[in-house]
Amino acid sequence: METLVFDGHNDALSRLWGGMVDPVAEFAGTNGHVNVPNCAKGGMKAGFFAIYSPMTRDVFDLSNLDPAIFDMPMPPMMDEGLALTSAIGQAAIAHKLQDAGQIEIVTDAPALARAFMADPIACILHLEGADCIGPDLLALDALYALGLRSLGIVWSRPTIFGDGVPFGLGRVGDTGPGLTDDGKRLVARCKDLGVLIDTSHLTMKGFWDVAEAGVPLVATHSNACAVLNTTRNLTDDQLRLIGETGGIAGLNFGTIFLTVEAWKTGKAPLDACIKHLAHMVEIAGEDHVAIGSDFDGAPLPDGMASAADLPKLVQAMTDAGFGQTLIAKITHENWLAHLDRHFDTEA
Repeated sequence: METLVFDGHNDALSRLWGGMVDPVAEFAGTNGHVNVPNCAKGGMKAGFFAIYSPMTRDVFDLSNLDPAIFDMPMPPMMDEGLALTSAIGQAAIAHKLQDAGQIEIVTDAPALARAFMADPIACILHLEGADCIGPDLLALDALYALGLRSLGIVWSRPTIFGDGVPFGLGRVGDTGPGLTDDGKRLVARCKDLGVLIDTSHLTMKGFWDVAEAGVPLVATHSNACAVLNTTRNLTDDQLRLIGETGGIAGLNFGTIFLTVEAWKTGKAPLDACIKHLAHMVEIAGEDHVAIGSDFDGAPLPDGMASAADLPKLVQAMTDAGFGQTLIAKITHENWLAHLDRHFDTEA
């Protein structure tokens, strides 16, 4: 029996935008991790599609990745106008894919439930880093009108709203200050709009600031510091609070978030995903752990080349004794239940 998957994070839109290709034709083909045939083969029925603003319009080539690129100082704040250009472009690509019947941008619980069981891939539009939003928050309202329903306050660079963590090994994400006053206003506005707030890439102090807003804590694509101590992973205290607030922690497949060895080789075994999942479930609880692959944005573990290989992760969970009930929760039920509750509380 096929196990269906809801993925908490992919970078397909920025891949399509950076490649400057016909997005509909490209998404129908086999390039990249996430596309129509790969999702059909792997059982990926829905996901958070990230809008991410790079400094230059280039394809992120994962084929010959040098892990040393991650062990660098954090980049400076990005120009708001430059970020907005790419954000609007990627939102437009999502709408082109929807017009072509390849995805369905969903903004409410009934649409998500229907689309998850249908042919178009259900898409939650997500902003990875609020670089394109100014202090007046008008760009947030514009993106909301285009279907945005999830927002990460930062990528791993500063914004006017808060600080991201640099990519670092051997330390937790307590690397900088928390949210600015503008950042707290952004969180409040997202809460009013019903936009999910993602704490991935955010400093630990920023994480606690989001907690004070009284929203379920979500880290769409972050792993466990107890298994691999890096700035991008979550401490047990963070995982515990995610569970206590009814949030979600999504397993990131990126190899440098899985093992120490990957910081030298870029490679990690698939069973490293199982180690992180087991710990995340133990601390956050089985109703609060899901998948947040980072497809099209990170190097994948051995044996996993794209979304087509998601059944291999399901098999690894089965081999580890997770059981079908827990596997179903991790692969799709937890995200669906969380979003059902989230959409239910929209203004």
